[in-house]
Amino acid sequence: MNRSNRPQPIEILLVDDSAGDVRLAVEALKESKVSNRVFTVSDGVEAMAFLRKEGKYKGMRCPDLILLDLNMPRKDGRETLAEIKLDPALKFIPVVILTVSSSDEDVFKAYNLYANCYITKPIDLTQFTRVVNSIDEFWFTIVKLPPKLC
Repeated sequence: MNRSNRPQPIEILLVDDSAGDVRLAVEALKESKVSNRVFTVSDGVEAMAFLRKEGKYKGMRCPDLILLDLNMPRKDGRETLAEIKLDPALKFIPVVILTVSSSDEDVFKAYNLYANCYITKPIDLTQFTRVVNSIDEFWFTIVKLPPKLC
């Protein structure tokens, strides 16, 4: 659904174990032109609990977009992505891989697991902010998203 047709703020689940990257992404999203709410978890185990509304995440709404790091403890982004895309209620949520890895192998694996796009995190603060704002703009202004199933 185009962002302009949404009465509520968009909801983003940010899955990343780097406190610095989380802080930068949240700040960039707060400055966005698009009204949003960002929820953060630090690994794939927490991400799946959030998405399935388990434990402390009971009552949470399904996100409109997932920003997913690859290299995390407990359950990494690859495992998490595979689990999301195999779940009929979750597989239509767009998943943007946002990671430091620029490895061709990681890019291939992510797309093979049905990632919606793959972005290598810029090291420069200004570029990082620009990338996060571009993600927000693209997914919530330009793209038509499917209705939520979860």
